[in-house]
Amino acid sequence: MPNSRSRHRHKVGQEAGRRELVSRSLQSAQHCLEVQDFGTAYAHYLLVLHLAPELKTDVKANFQFTLFKWAEELDSLARTQDLFDCYEDALELFPNDEVICNSMGQHLFRMGFKDEAAAYFHKAVKLNPDFPDAKENFYRVANWVVERWHFIMLNDSNRNLLYQKAIQKAVQSGCRSILDIGTGTGILSMFAKQAGASSVYACELSKTMYELACEVLAANHLDGEIKLLHMKSLDIEIPKHIPERVSLVVTETVDSGLFGEGIVESLIHAWEHLLLPPKPNGTSVGSENYGKVIPAGATIWGMAVECKEIRRHHRVDVKAVAGVHMPEKLKFYSPTYGSENSDESIEPYSTEKLSRIPGGYTALTEHFQILTVDFNNLQELKSFSTRKPFKIQIPVVKEGMLDAIVVWFTLQLDDEHMLSTSPSEDTCWEQAVYPVQGLFDYSVKSGDSVSMEIACQDCYLRIQKVSLVTSERGMDVEGNFREKNSEAELCSALASLQTASTLERVGQECLLDSTEIALLNNLPYHECFKAAIGKVLSSLSVQVQSQSMDIDHNVDGQSDELSLEKNQCKKLVVPDPLYVLDVLEGFSILPVIAGTFGPVKAYSSVEKEQHQVALSLISEANNFPKETLEFWLSHLQDESMVLQRPKLDKLWSIIILDVIETSGLIQQDVMEKAAISRCLLHSGGKIFPQHVIMYGMLVESRSLVLETAVQGTDPTLGLNIAPFINQFKVPVRVFLDLSTLPYMPLSKPVELLRVDLMNPYVDSSSREVKVEICKSGQVTGVPFWYHVYLDEDISLDTSSESSHWKQAAVVLDNPIQVQTGDELVLSIQYHKSNVSITVKQ
Repeated sequence: MPNSRSRHRHKVGQEAGRRELVSRSLQSAQHCLEVQDFGTAYAHYLLVLHLAPELKTDVKANFQFTLFKWAEELDSLARTQDLFDCYEDALELFPNDEVICNSMGQHLFRMGFKDEAAAYFHKAVKLNPDFPDAKENFYRVANWVVERWHFIMLNDSNRNLLYQKAIQKAVQSGCRSILDIGTGTGILSMFAKQAGASSVYACELSKTMYELACEVLAANHLDGEIKLLHMKSLDIEIPKHIPERVSLVVTETVDSGLFGEGIVESLIHAWEHLLLPPKPNGTSVGSENYGKVIPAGATIWGMAVECKEIRRHHRVDVKAVAGVHMPEKLKFYSPTYGSENSDESIEPYSTEKLSRIPGGYTALTEHFQILTVDFNNLQELKSFSTRKPFKIQIPVVKEGMLDAIVVWFTLQLDDEHMLSTSPSEDTCWEQAVYPVQGLFDYSVKSGDSVSMEIACQDCYLRIQKVSLVTSERGMDVEGNFREKNSEAELCSALASLQTASTLERVGQECLLDSTEIALLNNLPYHECFKAAIGKVLSSLSVQVQSQSMDIDHNVDGQSDELSLEKNQCKKLVVPDPLYVLDVLEGFSILPVIAGTFGPVKAYSSVEKEQHQVALSLISEANNFPKETLEFWLSHLQDESMVLQRPKLDKLWSIIILDVIETSGLIQQDVMEKAAISRCLLHSGGKIFPQHVIMYGMLVESRSLVLETAVQGTDPTLGLNIAPFINQFKVPVRVFLDLSTLPYMPLSKPVELLRVDLMNPYVDSSSREVKVEICKSGQVTGVPFWYHVYLDEDISLDTSSESSHWKQAAVVLDNPIQVQTGDELVLSIQYHKSNVSITVKQ
């Protein structure tokens, strides 16, 4: 059999050649790694794994390391497509590798592909539920791709029931074909199918929500009954996507300000391209040949309020902060004020759950109607984009400070069913808040009137040019005096009001986020930092003087002539400044406060030009030498290198780090930054804060549960949605305010964790804490907050009334029934600045 032997020799030769090529490629890959040629090393490893799949386990660790290094290099070179190609190759070889999936998700998230990132993080967690990096990444991105209001809304059984009844009534009256715009989980589409609709279509733009809706429809055996489109309604075409015009559009694409999710634009398109024509007025024919919309219309309501919490987040009320005076020509505003004159579509309002706002609120006017809208009237919808602004004037009924116009709406689903988002209603909705800014005087009294201009543009309801009409003079006190046409009128108005000079209105405007304004208003925070900074700088100044005295002693034994010469030289020498670096995120005046302890060279890491101008104006107004303040990022080519020496021969006296996010979580990578900072400190220098202690307690809170996960099928009226949306629940609820969270404490506060930035060896990655139950109930969550220690004597409490920080809470998957005197164990894990808490009986 010569042919068989020949083939055998050929195979043996091929195998030997393959092994030789694999061996050489492995050697080449190792050599490339040693010289940090990661691209070539990656190519060699790909060849090895394609030729010898049996080596996957042996080379996996080196392959992963090479992939991640090469991906970093491609990322830095902006070779995005090459980067993703590498990961696709890697995932073909290791499709169930959670580390590669997690890394791919990180790159996608950094590039803004949040939906896609969520899918990879989710897969990594499914592959390894105990992989802490993937879990934390998934939790953080889950808040982006499935917003928390989905859970609250789906738990609102009254809202769901009203929509179900309105849809059922429409279908029974003859609406047989339905389009659900912005379907989310698909709940309204399923209501339509349950009511007997013959054709149901639904569209959803978010990839994550679209895939979630597919799972929900399948679980409810309706995937073959409802056609789900992954697109926005504006792109739907007939007959390309749906075969014919529909008789009913259902939607809840409304935000707290009603129009912010584009309902007007989507309904104009629907009436023009997707809906049957509306039923003529007065006709009694059935609905099957005519179109209609649920909701049928809405009424927007408003009310002027006094609210200290809104005020401290949108107006800078302080004239001086820790001895630093605010220049009168510098005016701070929140972004809602900036939206009035901006060409960009900036959201002109913030949102609040007024029934739970700290300190409450006081109504200064009766509630008043702002406008109505008929969603079944195409011409009226079209008129919104061309409608001219109009004025409303509302009488004041109670004395107080005018802080905001609060807005809500009633949604008329049909002629029978209506839901309200009023602050007095128990509803899933928040209210829209239009902070009042730019007035000379915010005080009002009964008999005055509040005047405002209403506009509808850029898909938003805008309330602007808010002004006061005083009862004494019947005079309009404009929020913006620059709009006065007559100089004489302006002078007269100012004289009659006995207000400050018009020069106060002319100056530098600086937009700050609401949390930055709250921080600027937080006087205890700045006083504590001033005291702590002063202690460190005084101590270092004493060291410098002591060293100088040592030099004096050394010259005592020298000749009088030489000693005199050295002393004269000493008098001419200006003492070296002490270096302070502030790397807090956002606007911070701590570098200016440090400048009060001259000679100091304070470096700020603010990036925005208007923030740099504002800090320079503050420094100038306090008569600091120009060289006192520097903007550190302007010295750097790479922002990631922010923790560097100011000069080769100098070290930092103080480095101020962000440790706690305003959301209530510990900042990511804070320990890595602290490790770098410790290497850059002058002897005797300090990191602020020096350590942080985390406190928590056990509570029973129904609100925490409802805001975190959908509670079974009852609130969703028997539909099986909870298991699918709850895949995106997160164990920690952030941006809480414990002063208004409805809860019952079941234990006293206990220390959970200590994070030491000056001495990292004190930190422990895991610990257990025993907690005694002081009141019987059901443990549903563990709220937590921090005491931030600038030194051993000076600390800040993130749960205090003046705090700009919010709090957070771990929410238990399953409540634990406890009795007074019971003892539970809290297991705390601390990994890469991420904290997880589990409760054990």
